[in-house]
Parts: sequence; C-alpha cells; structure tokens
Amino acid sequence: MREEIILLGAGGHCKSCIDVIEQSNAFEIRGIIDIKEHLGKNILGYQVIGSDEDLERLVAVYKNYLIAIGQMRHPDTRIRLSELIRRLGGQCPVVISPRAYVSKHATIGKGTIVMHNAVVNAGATIGEYCIINTGSIIEHDATIGNYCHISTNATINGGAVVKERSFVGSKAVTKEYVTIGENSFVPANTLMKTSKEEVNS
Repeated sequence: MREEIILLGAGGHCKSCIDVIEQSNAFEIRGIIDIKEHLGKNILGYQVIGSDEDLERLVAVYKNYLIAIGQMRHPDTRIRLSELIRRLGGQCPVVISPRAYVSKHATIGKGTIVMHNAVVNAGATIGEYCIINTGSIIEHDATIGNYCHISTNATINGGAVVKERSFVGSKAVTKEYVTIGENSFVPANTLMKTSKEEVNS
C-alpha cells in the first residue's frame, strides 16, 4: 500500500517531483500546498489544497511531505519549510526515481529527492533536503551537504565535497577531491579544478 504525501510548492520543480513520485509508485500524492491565491489550482491533476497556515491541521492527517520548491542561489524557503514541518511533527522521506541508480553503499538524508537518470555511486553521502536533479552524477565517495541542489547533468566526481546550502549548475563538473564551500553558487558549465572554500553567496 502506498503512503500518502503532500507536496510543498506548486511551481515548475513541483511538476518534475510529481513525475518522479508517480513513476516510483511509493507514494500517493494527496495535494499541494502553495500561496492562498493558488487555492484550487490544478497541477498535473493534483489540487492546491491549502497554504502554510493549513499545515498544522494537515500534519494531523498526513505525515509525509516533500518540499517541491526549486533552489537557485539560496535555499532559504526550503530551510524554512523543512523546519516548519519538523516543528509540527511531520516527516520528509527520501524520494528516488525508479529511473535513477543509487548504490546500496550510498547514504541519502531525509527530504532529498533523486530524480530521473541520476547516478549516486558507492560510498557517496547525500545530506538532507537536497535536490539531485535529472541526469546528475554523484561519484564514489563524494559528499553533498544539507540543502544542496546538484542541477541537471552536473557531475560531482569521486571524493569531492559540496558543502551545505550550495548550488551546482547544469553541466558543471568538479575535479575529484575538490571542495566547494558553504553557500556557494557554481554556474552552469563550470569546471571546478581546485577547491573553493570561501563562501560565494
């Protein structure tokens, strides 16, 4: 029997999350939370059923939540929502596309979504509330901190470290064993050959 889940956010990233959830068949989407002005809006067949103000009531009925809001320069909204769900007593499970490959020797934190055609290889560690987006590669022994977004077709090579709250753009590539500092923004198509410890907010 599939567990019920509520999505937080009704934008473009939400549509990609819906597709992953539908194909994984692990959860049944019961509705979407967004701003009041979007109440009743239909997103790929799922209705916006409430706003943040309704979460306390909803957590009493539904325990599972996925933050379906994307992340570019800052994860502030994702952090706020994760803390709100935690405070209200809800939980944020890991969601993995059946079209992704996740090694049994990898570790993935709560609230993280691994999207279609992504690869998470042996020894990799993914933190909490991350987006491992379509076609991205997290190689062996790489570490991704909490609240990171590894964007489409980005490659984090073996042993590299991406620290918390960072964004790695589409088709960006890190050399093996480099470190990207907290709050960093790595533009699309970047080749990271050396460590970048300074904060780049």
